Amino acid sequence: MAKRAELSEEGRALKNEEERDRFRKCLPCEEECTRLSELFKAFGDSTRIRILHLLSLEEICVNDLADVLELTPSAISHQLRLLKQNRLVKSRREGKLMYYSLDDDHVRSMIAQAMEHIQE
Repeated sequence: MAKRAELSEEGRALKNEEERDRFRKCLPCEEECTRLSELFKAFGDSTRIRILHLLSLEEICVNDLADVLELTPSAISHQLRLLKQNRLVKSRREGKLMYYSLDDDHVRSMIAQAMEHIQE
């Protein structure tokens, strides 16, 4: 655990402008913050979390996701579109069916770490 900075008499832990500037340089740019915020919003819906969990197990078509989650294919497609926009899932077509899977192992890792975090 990080050591807590001692507060100065003015109630600030930063001792000078150099320290302040060092912290500012560590901040992600506004565009990165916005993209990260959008990514976390994608995780902010229980249906999308359930979809991601199922896709962490294996590739699944829209109709099967709808059947397992007891939702309409249209509702599943809407959620998948949002997940795809955030590069959390990818798709492939096989005939008339559209199959979805997690975009990469980073997504699987995020889900696993989040589950571990809430179960502590």
